[in-house]
Amino acid sequence: MKSDIIIIGSGPGGYRTAAYAAAKGKTVTIFEEGPLGGTCLNVGCIPTKTFARSAEAAGEMRNAAQLGLKAIEPEFSLADIVARKDAIVDQLRQAIAGVLSAPGITLVNAKAEFVDDHTVEAAGERYTADNIIIASGSSHKSLRIEALDESMLLTSDTLLSLTEFPRRLVIVGAGVIGMEFASIFRQLGAEVTVVEFLKECIPALDADVAKRLRKVLEKQGVEFYMQSAVKSIANGCVTFERKGKEQSIEADKVLVAVGRKPNVEGFALEKTSIKYDARGIEVDDDMLTNVPGVYAIGDVNARMMLAHAATMQGLHVVNTIVGVKDDIRLDIMPAAIFTNPEAACVGKTEEQLKADGVDIEVRKKNYRTNGRALAMAEPEGMIKLVADKNSGEILSCHAYGAHSADIVQEISALMCKHTTVQQLHEMVHIHPTINEMLQEI
Repeated sequence: MKSDIIIIGSGPGGYRTAAYAAAKGKTVTIFEEGPLGGTCLNVGCIPTKTFARSAEAAGEMRNAAQLGLKAIEPEFSLADIVARKDAIVDQLRQAIAGVLSAPGITLVNAKAEFVDDHTVEAAGERYTADNIIIASGSSHKSLRIEALDESMLLTSDTLLSLTEFPRRLVIVGAGVIGMEFASIFRQLGAEVTVVEFLKECIPALDADVAKRLRKVLEKQGVEFYMQSAVKSIANGCVTFERKGKEQSIEADKVLVAVGRKPNVEGFALEKTSIKYDARGIEVDDDMLTNVPGVYAIGDVNARMMLAHAATMQGLHVVNTIVGVKDDIRLDIMPAAIFTNPEAACVGKTEEQLKADGVDIEVRKKNYRTNGRALAMAEPEGMIKLVADKNSGEILSCHAYGAHSADIVQEISALMCKHTTVQQLHEMVHIHPTINEMLQEI
């Protein structure tokens, strides 16, 4: 069975690419052995955000007095939160099924394995295409320690289906996943402790912004042990070494959030000529592997493990296949961390730009001076904008605080068009909004 394009994986990269390719007149065969939507929909972005909204509402109820209302202690069942999450995921999964039922798209609900560079096999049938797009995603990494009680362990996958509330939750890892769950479960009332090997949380964030975000979560009651190496998880305790001393924390459950790894196993890549290793599939700037006509997008190429990165890489690949030139800037990739308050970033950090020898100008603006932030009872936050000192062109923006993802999204769009700080200042912003701080920065 032959089509113009084969896609392996139905996450945001896979299904959006399939729809776009079909709209361009290409026939597409897309393979998915699990639920439609990939990690993002089923055990990632969307489920986490449904949990985050429930947690945010619980926090608003508990802190209602600051809005002139009567504060109440929220009552909830984790099973109800999970049920709401499941309903939203199911609704969106059905929507994806609708997208993949469009003319020109054939969905195969089976595991695809390579037979050779341009042929895959699934459910006893063979499929071939001149162009193949691998969008197999990623999976969570595990801890490599000797004493490990599996009954205590949770991954981001299993935590999202947990119906018994963990009163004492220890999180190993202060990356995006660890920080989001720390914020969620603390707002829901759990005792949360984060153990992190590195000096600061969320390495992709500007160190100044990351530190301030961590301090806010500390004020909310999350306990952090930075520069700490986990030695064992057993007998109801997490034991770690910090500054040469061994310490232990009691825990009901332990979330292991030490990163994700590209899914390069399980679909017989070894039967092809494609270059890959445990760090991912090698691609060029057009997401093309070393094999002509074979591409890899999203987490599996490990360039940027974000759902929207997979989507835009996929659209660019289709444009490359059909010979359409686009202006997609894959080097400008905004990202958000949905803690409370949230954080976001686009572009390199101040430290990275200085290391690159760029002559920069750093501008900061605090939320506590903004009328909308004060009216929302959200005075905690900061925007950090970095520009080229000579040309004035905006190079990056890192922020934390209410609606910081929206602020960074605006700056991301402007960076795609090489906007300067002066031009930003001359753009009308609605008053009162959080974003109007960009006119004053």
